[in-house]
Amino acid sequence: MASIFSRIAQGEIPSWKVAEDEKHYAFLDINPLTEGHTLVIPRKEIDYVFDLDEPAYSELFLFARKVARAIQSQVDCIRMGMVVYGLDVPHAHIHLIPLKGQNDIDFSKPKVQLSQERFRDIASAILKAFQELD
Repeated sequence: MASIFSRIAQGEIPSWKVAEDEKHYAFLDINPLTEGHTLVIPRKEIDYVFDLDEPAYSELFLFARKVARAIQSQVDCIRMGMVVYGLDVPHAHIHLIPLKGQNDIDFSKPKVQLSQERFRDIASAILKAFQELD
């Protein structure tokens, strides 16, 4: 059975898409630490990011860098944080988290509550910025 992230990338489960290409997909985390918190995945289902072959690993991180630039251009933050811990879903993924302070990356703190309209607006703005980076 495909992972939840594979099903999201295939459009079987709705998501707030912020970027995609033929090998990668990026979408807003539905339980964000900060506004704009995004998950970046390879479309190919690999459980652990360090199991990706070298070209796929490099391509994933280059794609994530472009997504991070798009996020930073649209979300109020000082810097972009990146976390790879991969314990929650058996599909390689990168968390991109807009940061205003050192405590913004704390997965134990309460998640930011956003309306569906706010998710839509953030995703739309980041997707537009991503497409303009080409």
